[in-house]
Amino acid sequence: QVQLVESGGGLVQAGGSLRLSCTTSGSIFSFNAMEWYRQGPGNQRELVAHIASDGRTDYAESVKGRFTISRDRANNMMLLKMNSLKPEDTGLYLCNAESLTELGYVLNYWGKGTLVTVSS
Repeated sequence: QVQLVESGGGLVQAGGSLRLSCTTSGSIFSFNAMEWYRQGPGNQRELVAHIASDGRTDYAESVKGRFTISRDRANNMMLLKMNSLKPEDTGLYLCNAESLTELGYVLNYWGKGTLVTVSS
């Protein structure tokens, strides 16, 4: 059973920075893709950043130029560096990992999230 564990959230003032981490029991490079989602007060879930197995990245328009997703091979974790944080970045940040089975089925795994609160 794949388990994902997020850490690094906290309370920060607007303009500040945080670095989120997502660790797993297996190798992060075994996944087809990994992503960070953000869940707001209304429980809507928004895709924030995506990294494919070949290292290509993609970001939500609202975080482009401020957030950076990466994978740390040495520590076997996925990272999200968040700079110039805004109050609207507040939310529960969840790690998602996608695997493809031999038959081509997509399996998604989720962590429980880490809370980020940005004060104005």
